[in-house]
Amino acid sequence: MAHKIEYDLDVELEVEEPKKYKVLLLNDDFSTMEFVIEILRKIFRKSQTQSADIMLKVHNNGKAVCGVYTHEIASTKVAQVKHNAKKAGFPLKAVIEEE
Repeated sequence: MAHKIEYDLDVELEVEEPKKYKVLLLNDDFSTMEFVIEILRKIFRKSQTQSADIMLKVHNNGKAVCGVYTHEIASTKVAQVKHNAKKAGFPLKAVIEEE
């Protein structure tokens, strides 16, 4: 005996955009301006002009946003900053803040 089953296929799914996170560089008294610019160019893919502008914001304001990403990418960028800074002997730090 066959049973007839009906499905309601007109279901709307709500898809949320993933949360975004800001990656900020923090000022310190030891990392050189040249090193900060190098990090901004290498890790955050900023132009020379953008890198110089962000570096000055870090220097003058204590911190500055380098980019906005999903959590996984933001965490990777922070780890890359930490790795490169340690390798170069600088205490430069990056942190994540939810947008």
